[in-house]
Amino acid sequence: MNVLVLGSGGREHAVISSFIKSKLVNKIYALPGNGGTSTIATNIQGDVNDFKKIKEEVISNNISLVFVGPEDPIVNGIYDFFKSDNSLKKIKIIAPSKLAGRLEGSKEFAKKFMERYNIPTAKHGTFTRDNIDQAYMFLDNMSSPYVLKADGLAAGKGVLILHDLEEAKQELRSMIFDKKFGESSSKVVIEEFLDGIELSCFVLTDGNNYKILPFAKDYKKIGEADTGLNTGGMGAISPVVFLDDVFLEKIEKLIIKPTINGIMKENMEYMGIVFIGLIKVNEDPYVIEYNVRMGDPETEVVFPRIENDLLELFNSMGSTEFANIDLIVDERHAATVIMVSGGYPINYEKNKVIRGLENITDSIVFHAGTKKDNNVFLTNGGRVLAITSLAKNYKQAIGLSYKQIEKISFEKAYFRKDIGFDL
Repeated sequence: MNVLVLGSGGREHAVISSFIKSKLVNKIYALPGNGGTSTIATNIQGDVNDFKKIKEEVISNNISLVFVGPEDPIVNGIYDFFKSDNSLKKIKIIAPSKLAGRLEGSKEFAKKFMERYNIPTAKHGTFTRDNIDQAYMFLDNMSSPYVLKADGLAAGKGVLILHDLEEAKQELRSMIFDKKFGESSSKVVIEEFLDGIELSCFVLTDGNNYKILPFAKDYKKIGEADTGLNTGGMGAISPVVFLDDVFLEKIEKLIIKPTINGIMKENMEYMGIVFIGLIKVNEDPYVIEYNVRMGDPETEVVFPRIENDLLELFNSMGSTEFANIDLIVDERHAATVIMVSGGYPINYEKNKVIRGLENITDSIVFHAGTKKDNNVFLTNGGRVLAITSLAKNYKQAIGLSYKQIEKISFEKAYFRKDIGFDL
């Protein structure tokens, strides 16, 4: 079968790297892809939100399955676009519907969903310019630190955690009135700060049956010891060492089952991945947020551990066969470390020559922000490469990745040297 993967990051390179091993695969296309995907798939120039262009490519390349990597096309309704078009509706598309996409596209929608199904989350309130005075009162009644979240999509950067009350009120005004995060922050969710350790839960579902994929833990801050600005992710590990059977049972009972039950009850067509951002507070799990796709860089440690034919698994969704497939997971630990452009996540330069990739032997290199020009790989984004290693334990895996990073160079390259520090 011919497959199309939408997206251009490390997540998409990791997905294609798994699909390429499938007994079902014929040709793989990436739209738009990156330098790494160009070596194992056919890159197609285009925008992931240009549904007309995607339709043309699906038809002309005889595509049987489309995997949607990023959140934008999901929130914008690519699943509904396929299902409402006679020439596309029989194509398997791994993405939830536009309605389900609101679980990520609107923090307020997600919080109300959690309320309806008694899913544990932080105390919260939603505010706009029309009730800003109530927002100030809400902050007055809360304890520091104060968590402000843009309601809409903000590329992982729409969350502020502030310790000073007056600064929190000032930033709230900036978000709502000055549109600090664009239209996404015209509505702001203020919530209680939960003190604990975070982890990422991934559930593959066709809306009826589900499979819990390996858990992961990612590191979002640019600086070591989780300091500085939020990024798209600086590294990740899988499995999560503090996730025991008792805690997993709590997560499934209190969070995963009610989430899938809610999706079914509300007739959200869902053919894809529910990413549940969790925090462990003492011995209890709480939901920080939902995403409606795989995380990045978590994909780079989760997918290499899945031993099933992933294309076969995705293709079986929606049939009785999906329920009967057992997930086979490599018991080894995986760790990925992200190499980024100097100045990321604010200002950074592109088109820096990447050297040393041919010397990598004991790790997998997933390309994120790269392009290939005359057989030379160049930087083409903030997050450039994900170096993933598998070993007996997470410390060995992290050590392997750092050893391989020493062989790679590009001007002003930066990476965190403490991935896994809090475990």
